[in-house]
Amino acid sequence: MNIICGKLKGRKIHAPKGIRPTQNKVRKAIFDILSDVGKLSFLELFAGSGAVGLEAASQGAGQVVFIEKDPACISALKKNLAYLPPGGYCLLPLDAFKAIGQLAGERAKFDVIFLDPPYYKDKDCRLSSGPIAGRSGPLFRRIPPPAITCPGDSLARKTLKMLSTYDILALNGFIIIQHYRKDNLPLSSGDLVLFRQSRYADTILSFYKKNSS
Repeated sequence: MNIICGKLKGRKIHAPKGIRPTQNKVRKAIFDILSDVGKLSFLELFAGSGAVGLEAASQGAGQVVFIEKDPACISALKKNLAYLPPGGYCLLPLDAFKAIGQLAGERAKFDVIFLDPPYYKDKDCRLSSGPIAGRSGPLFRRIPPPAITCPGDSLARKTLKMLSTYDILALNGFIIIQHYRKDNLPLSSGDLVLFRQSRYADTILSFYKKNSS
């Protein structure tokens, strides 16, 4: 398997034409919420240009693993990673689902898992009755009704389900899913529970952790 390794040094991020990179304000919000990623292990699925993983590395993450299968994105990632000195990161040119299974087989564990898969289009989604399921409490920000559902399982839902099946999240780790506001993710999946949501225009960040009960 072709794995490229190195450590972050901070340069301009290359992004292939046609991808939807994580906006600066959303990326900033992610790390403001995480507060400190120093020495943590960080996995970025559907990495694209790798902007979020690169930010994690710039803030001192101990290890960053990028998962991306698209050739154009891999090319951009290689340009970004070419600026970095050796050690501390890995790029796995794999499908996200295959990568999760492989990492589980290697008993890998990550403190933070971030994913920003392709969104549904508006035409694929419909209005449904009732509010988006939510919880109260200081860590959870409820998104107001009405709920919007999309047919079948979105990539975000499918990946969450697979992450709940293959145990690659550290005991006190977090899964962060960046998704479209019309993609209504579940309150729980296996032993993973939703504990926070934050909205930025049409983008929602959903935070999951392992159920401690």
